[in-house]
Amino acid sequence: IAKDIATRRPHYRSDFSGIFSQKVLSASFYLFFACLANAIAFGALSSVLTGGEIGIIEMMIATAIGGTTYALFSAQPITLLGGTGPIVIFTALLYAACKDLGVSFIAVYAWTGIWAGIILIVLAVANASNLMRFFSRFTDDIFAALVSLIFVIEAVRTVGGGLFDDKLTPADAWFAAVLAFGTCVIAFGLRWTVRIGKRPLPGTPLLADFAPTLAIIIMSTFAVTLWSGQIEGPAVPVDYAATSTGRPWLVDILALPLWIKLTCVLPATFAATLLFLDQNITSRIINESDAPLRKGHGYHLDLLLIGLFTLCFSFFGLPWIVAATVHSVNHLKSLSIDDLANPDMPSLAVVESRISALSIHLAIAASLLALHFVAMIPMAVLLGLFVYMGFMSLWGNAFFVRSLSLVMPGMIVHGHDADAHVPRHVRNRFTYMQAGCLVVLWGVKSSVVGIFFPFFIALCVPVRILITRYFHDEHLNHLDDYDHDQRNEI
Repeated sequence: IAKDIATRRPHYRSDFSGIFSQKVLSASFYLFFACLANAIAFGALSSVLTGGEIGIIEMMIATAIGGTTYALFSAQPITLLGGTGPIVIFTALLYAACKDLGVSFIAVYAWTGIWAGIILIVLAVANASNLMRFFSRFTDDIFAALVSLIFVIEAVRTVGGGLFDDKLTPADAWFAAVLAFGTCVIAFGLRWTVRIGKRPLPGTPLLADFAPTLAIIIMSTFAVTLWSGQIEGPAVPVDYAATSTGRPWLVDILALPLWIKLTCVLPATFAATLLFLDQNITSRIINESDAPLRKGHGYHLDLLLIGLFTLCFSFFGLPWIVAATVHSVNHLKSLSIDDLANPDMPSLAVVESRISALSIHLAIAASLLALHFVAMIPMAVLLGLFVYMGFMSLWGNAFFVRSLSLVMPGMIVHGHDADAHVPRHVRNRFTYMQAGCLVVLWGVKSSVVGIFFPFFIALCVPVRILITRYFHDEHLNHLDDYDHDQRNEI
């Protein structure tokens, strides 16, 4: 941890420069809506799955406080925090178990989080993040693809489900689908304006940077001004001063018997494992990407912060937040300076700043004071943004591009030309193995044994080690970034 602090300290002052940078401004506007939508979506899902005991207001407060603190003190502020699907699913399983046993969910949740926070702090102090040396792009790309697909599929399912929902008229349901589709198309269309002609036209880089924000503004204005029917907005509360159920903010952790307090160590171990992997894999995806980052990173310091958040938030019944993969990848891309003549090539530089992450989460905190304005943003527009973010995250994923190349061989171009040095049958075999792992992870996530999901993520590591006997080392060097020498140093 001391080494992580020493690595980042020389750059701390420069992290606050570039406040008027076009990249910082565009990333701040775009990802404010994205992180707000994430807090609302996962807050609403948590409310449904926990009988309303953890809802939107708790998720927004946790995201605002945790995200702001992380932006100020983390070693890698490009990583954005938020609620994630696996954590919400784990919380739902814990709630179901508490209901079956007839014990207070919020008190058990608090003790589980307290133990999980302590475990994460111990892992950070013990340098457990060094275990990420076992991981490689093989696992990173599978995990990133899984999370991105969840974003896209759940958003499309929600919008499509409205077409068969009796709560909306057919006209309103179809208009919601148009809003989601329009948001996605406008965002992609404006982003690709830089590809028009051999050289970008004047103003197109600005349009590309602000494409998601402009898409949200255009479609929200279109909905409010031109549609007289019902437009479903986010189910935000009317006030931020009270919890979702009206309970006191401070959880009564003394209400449980001693044996239950101690038994909470068991689910806390699962929760800590999930948070550990979610945080570190996302950090690895950012830190080991092709983007030319210059200021270093600090896995242990960042994990320490996650442990402290988990510990402290649990006393108040707030949701646990961790590095959000899709948001972090899109944040990195938004801050990347690309070669406009060759937009598919790796970025030339990255604006490494704390300003965008800080602005995003301060804006979420400010939105708590204007919840009636937040409720005016059509939910369909936010779902369209989710689809856009999911596909943008997938596009930089080598596994996803190789998967497309199975049916369209010409996809192995620009930015993934290292794969082109590998024979096609070898490349396809490697992709099939990744696809098999992805299918297993999806099945476990959706099954009754979903609580074991983090351990199945970790199992991708021995799978990657075992496949070395079926591939030539030179081919693996092109397809992956696994380092045998580093592995032997553990």
